[in-house]
Amino acid sequence: MSTFTRIASVGAVVRAVRMAVRPGGPSLGERAGAVPRLVRATVAGQYQGTSVGRLLLMLAAAGYVVSPVDLMPEGLLGVFGLADDAMVLSWLATRLVEETEQFLEWEREQGAMPPTAGPDGSASGTTPSQAPRSAAASQTIPGDVVR
Repeated sequence: MSTFTRIASVGAVVRAVRMAVRPGGPSLGERAGAVPRLVRATVAGQYQGTSVGRLLLMLAAAGYVVSPVDLMPEGLLGVFGLADDAMVLSWLATRLVEETEQFLEWEREQGAMPPTAGPDGSASGTTPSQAPRSAAASQTIPGDVVR
């Protein structure tokens, strides 16, 4: 692998890590929960930000990393045998972060984000008028709303 390719791959991983841990960004749980929705929306043709082929390539990469069959076996090559797994894993992690980032942004633009439990613990999928609320919860205004 050329030096330029290694540097580009490290740069992509660094960008993905920065994107994944930035303040206010989606959590790991939100990203993991977005993957099945991403797959469904892509297969259904609703989301054009990625392709079924790219999703299959990501699935193949995940299968390669967990598979006992390896192009460069660790048993024979020791630490050098981990290099191919590390490269595939870094590519997969980068793609997952970037794809879920774009998909979650698309969902926000579409207004398609699934409802989540509110601060009062109301069930997922309920609107404020449907959610059972206590008198105290209906009078409390979160501090980040009022400045």
